[in-house]
Amino acid sequence: MSAGLIISSEIMPADLQNNEHKLKPLVDRVTVYAASSTVIPTHFHAPVRQLGALLAQSGIKIVYGGGGTGLMGSLADAALESGGEVFGVIPEFLMRREVAHSSLTDLQVVTDMRIRKERMLLDSKAVITLPGGVGTMEELFEVITLKRLGIYRGEIILLNSGKYYDKLLDFLSHAGEQRFIAPQVGYVTDCWQVADSPEQVLGLLGYQA
Repeated sequence: MSAGLIISSEIMPADLQNNEHKLKPLVDRVTVYAASSTVIPTHFHAPVRQLGALLAQSGIKIVYGGGGTGLMGSLADAALESGGEVFGVIPEFLMRREVAHSSLTDLQVVTDMRIRKERMLLDSKAVITLPGGVGTMEELFEVITLKRLGIYRGEIILLNSGKYYDKLLDFLSHAGEQRFIAPQVGYVTDCWQVADSPEQVLGLLGYQA
């Protein structure tokens, strides 16, 4: 496991474990999962652009999949236009398919998807999931799993623009009711949070929009 990942590979002192919910380190770097599709409804773009601008104005660095299209592109463009720092990580075979963004603070080209996902979580203080398809959801479920296992320790926030994730959240609630998702694992009791607006995302990160 990479050293930069916010993990619990070292045993936490008991007093820190007992008071962890009171400790909210400054969130200065977030990982964002988002769609690269160019055919999604246009109304999904405005909240994403607003979020990108708010993150940049708050001094929060963005790490994302490196694409220049879809919600990926809207997020990066808005953050860069607001003076923010945006770092992309993209595998070689997606360089053409996702049309890598050409104006990022830095773009890392890696060999495969596994390395991409690991690099995106390095030093990440929080994960923000925007509306997306199966790739976005695969990333979301992996980081939820890592958090439930105590491997990833940052916040996980879903931006539920246009109630996009309502049915997914209903399913997760159903899975919990059927005991396929345990109510808690160790000290991890709240694996994800839901925001209906970009301002709420900033609030969950400890900032005032």
